Parts: sequence; structure tokens; C-alpha cells
Amino acid sequence: MSRTLSSCSWVAVGLDNGGTSNNATVIDAGGTFLVDRLLETPSRVREGPDVAIDALVRAFELALEATGIDRSDVRAVGLDTPGPASADGVISSVGSTNFSHPGWGGFDVREALETALDVPVTYNNDGNAAALYAHTAHFSDDVEDRSSISAIVGTGLGGGVIESGRIVRGAAGMAGELGHVHIPLHGLLDAGQPLPVCNCGFVGDAESVASLAGIERNLLPYWLSHFPDHALAGVKPPHKAAQMVRSFGERGDPMALKIFEQQAMALGRLFTIAANYSDPHAYFLGGGVVEATPEFRAWFLGRVRGHTLLREEQSRVAEFALVPDLDMAGARGSALAALAAARLGETR
Repeated sequence: MSRTLSSCSWVAVGLDNGGTSNNATVIDAGGTFLVDRLLETPSRVREGPDVAIDALVRAFELALEATGIDRSDVRAVGLDTPGPASADGVISSVGSTNFSHPGWGGFDVREALETALDVPVTYNNDGNAAALYAHTAHFSDDVEDRSSISAIVGTGLGGGVIESGRIVRGAAGMAGELGHVHIPLHGLLDAGQPLPVCNCGFVGDAESVASLAGIERNLLPYWLSHFPDHALAGVKPPHKAAQMVRSFGERGDPMALKIFEQQAMALGRLFTIAANYSDPHAYFLGGGVVEATPEFRAWFLGRVRGHTLLREEQSRVAEFALVPDLDMAGARGSALAALAAARLGETR
């Protein structure tokens, strides 16, 4: 269901660019979302920047078609992509987990989309966008008086740090890259289990364990060697097998639960590090686990909480919660960022 523009004179569009899909939403000037469902289109990022920008333009057009909004009513666009990237939307010179095409290295995705749409574009990485939405939705009227840390488990491991209601971006725009924080591995790995290697080249960072890429590259091959008769042993390609692990976990499969226990421990250790440098009011968990059955996601969040070591004073005030609204969080966070930028422009 969608709602059309009524009393508010303009809107902002949020675009969430992922490794396989783009998600889009629309928010009016009063802060009301006009789309309450996923609007997905193929992202085509593996085909390079030119094709991917065209795909983002199509996602933008789909959002307007779904809401009946005229293009002239769009005052701002929010875009998020996987990181690492600068605060201005320039993809890292070495690319990223999702942007493996050589054309992405050093590509200014924000400027390219702004040129294609002829509308101001505000950029965030995907973890920051989802973190902003989680923080805003959870704290409502207390947004500016609270802080939070979000870990978004997807193909990679995104993250976001919110302080006093604002995204912490850092000097180069790469703050909140929680996936590439190194975590202690003692007691996390099974005896004889190889050190996990991240697609970025790091050994033993959080993403090397707590991500779909981590399952495919590190966890599933190891655990299949201990469960050689498992149904996933014959599934090809490996990426497909990794995607299927969650469905086995939801059914209580012993091998899948060992994988997710390691992921929960990795995330708990990551949050423990965050507790000592940021001491946030809330820890949010998002990504594919949010799409799981209620029983499984409650179990997983509980395991993450159990592996997060907080001081007594922190335990009394800290909250643990799932990022709301499934895969709409990134697009909604991008829309909120664009809305804030457009409002700021009105006050200048």
C-alpha cells in the first residue's frame, strides 16, 4: 500500500544500493513514509558503474510510480551503498566486497547519480543509513539525547555509530566500518579451525566470521569437513550453499547452529569493544537475521547479548534490539538523511 502526496509540498526519495538489489522509498516533508513495502529492482553492480547508475535511476522512477508523486515534487535524494567509501560517496580505491568490478575503484557514485537525476543527492554508506533509521525509529522523541551502535549482517558486515542523533562519519568518512574491526579469536574458533580471512585481506576481523561472505569462505567449508554427510555438502555453487545455512538454522540443524553461534560470539565481541570506546544507549542488530523466523532471530539476538561483556553500570541502561522493518531500513535511513539535508537548505 502506498499513499500519495497531500498537504506536504515536496518529498525526498531514499535509495538503498546493495550487492544484488536496489530498494527505494519516499518520505514527505513532514517525515511520513509514503511506502510501506519493499520496492526492489536489480542493482546490477557487478556490471560496473554505468549500468548500476542506470539501475538506480530506474529504482528512483519506480518509487515515484508507486506513490503517484511527480518528479518535480522531489527536492532531495538519499543514497547509500556498501562501503568503504568517503563521506562524499567516492568508493574506496580498492573497491569493496560488493563492488568488485574494476570500474568502481575511486568512483564518485554520489556525483554520478546526482548528474543522472538532476536532484541533490545525500550519501551515506549502507551501515550508516540503516543505523540512522534504527536509532530514529527506536528512540523517537529522544533521538538527539541518545547514542547507538548498529551491526548489519549481510554479504559483508556493515555498521553505524550514532551519537546525539547524528551519524559519526570520521575524518575520511569511513567511521563505523565495524566489519573490519579485529576481534579476539581465542575461544571463538574450534580447535584446529583455520584463521578466518576477510575479502578485504584482513585476517580475523568481524566480517570474516559474521557475514554471508564469512560463511561461504571460512565457516561453512570448515564445518562441512566435520559434517560430511550434511545436505549442504553437495550444493553448488558455494554461494548458494552459504545462503541456505540460515534456513537450516531456523530448523535447529546442529551444524548451522554451530556456524551461527560463532557469528553471535563474533558480534558480541565486537559490541564489547564498542562498549569500551563508545558506551552507547543501544546496540542494534540488522541484516538477513532480521528476516528469519521470530524464534530464530530471538535466539540469535540473545546469543549476541550473552557474548557482549558489559559492566554492571552499562547493563542497567543499555538496550539490545533488532533493526526494524527488515530490508527497508537502508532506504528509509537514506530518505531521512536526504530529508534532513533538504530541511537544512530551507533554513539557510
